[in-house]
Amino acid sequence: QVQLVESGGGSVQAGASLRLSCAASGRTFGGYGVGWFRQAPGKEREPVAAIRWNGGSTYYVDSVKGRFIISRDNAKNTVYLQMNSLKPEDTAVYYCAAGPDYYCTSDGCYLRPARYIYWGQGTQVTVFS
Repeated sequence: QVQLVESGGGSVQAGASLRLSCAASGRTFGGYGVGWFRQAPGKEREPVAAIRWNGGSTYYVDSVKGRFIISRDNAKNTVYLQMNSLKPEDTAVYYCAAGPDYYCTSDGCYLRPARYIYWGQGTQVTVFS
């Protein structure tokens, strides 16, 4: 069992930056792939970014490429999401999720929610113009 706790959300002006953290406890975190997802009011949950167990490969949805950076520090059992140049459309509850890091034949596979079995409670990010 892995417990995940997100932090770092807040309310910021467009163009600002935030860094989200996802702290894990329980089983060893290092062998798990991790994804960030978000859900805006009235919308379905959508993927944001994902990272392999060793941080060697990362994946992003097109809407955040070049602005967001996912990274991890397995020694600290923490995954980060650095969000730069935030836009109002980034407003959502952000969730991190972890799951066994099996190989995928397509990059999109790493961003599918079904890949992840442990989920955090989420942290709110609000971007105002």
